[in-house]
Amino acid sequence: MVPLVSSMPDASAALAVEEAAEVLAGRRIVVLTGAGVSTDSGIPDYRGEGAPARNPMTFDQFLSSPSYRKRYWAGSHLGWRMFDAAQPNVTHRILAGLEEAGLVTGVITQNVDGLHARAGTRHLVDLHGSMDRVTCLTCGQTFARASIAERISAENPWLTDQGLVRMAPDGDADVSEYEAFVVPSCTVCGGVLKPDVVFFGEFIPTEKFAEASSMVAGSDAMVIAGSSLVVNSGIRLLEQARRRKLPVVIINRGVTKGDSRAAVKIDGGVAEALTALQARLLPDA
Repeated sequence: MVPLVSSMPDASAALAVEEAAEVLAGRRIVVLTGAGVSTDSGIPDYRGEGAPARNPMTFDQFLSSPSYRKRYWAGSHLGWRMFDAAQPNVTHRILAGLEEAGLVTGVITQNVDGLHARAGTRHLVDLHGSMDRVTCLTCGQTFARASIAERISAENPWLTDQGLVRMAPDGDADVSEYEAFVVPSCTVCGGVLKPDVVFFGEFIPTEKFAEASSMVAGSDAMVIAGSSLVVNSGIRLLEQARRRKLPVVIINRGVTKGDSRAAVKIDGGVAEALTALQARLLPDA
């Protein structure tokens, strides 16, 4: 099927929303979200218009050198301050409301900002982890990010925003001075601490992907919102939905790698499209 493509908020977009509402009506919907759902909360997109080119740190680099860990933790701490201040937006709240109404079976997110959970989504799979947790790579002890942030601030009082910090969707930020940074260590065993997120070069934990696959298997349709589907995990879940003959609706600004496999493609803002869909799927809300 050739997907119906539109741009928000023109007349053709309205037709695409109507088509999507018809496709989704009466079905249990699993939602896959990407960075585009959090831009309205002030968190930048990876690949959206105007997004700067990035060369994120890999897991091997993080493990290889104390200097790399200093650079990562300094930037991550500054980014965390901005992440922690971000609030769920209308998209997060709509998805939580659709879940509460029984239309959405759950949300699978590629984001690490924790905003779906803060908006009230209960059935949530954070494929790439969450920045609000920190794990020891030696003993496995888990810490709340807030407590680690307090330690970092106390041990690095000189660390400031260094002017205009450019934050990334993964919670990292560009820093220029970091060699004096004191990296936090595990208070249980003294091991290396790492935010509980999947770095570039790491694999998604098997149990996480299995949980996401189970959510797809228990649904009748899929909505993909705010993701260009460049990351392999999203394409794999889309393929699982396609093999199960679940209709797929994609909402994203610009082209995605899954457009040719969608029943309906809405090319535009996620918040606008979901607001319109909610009005049609829950007319009495």
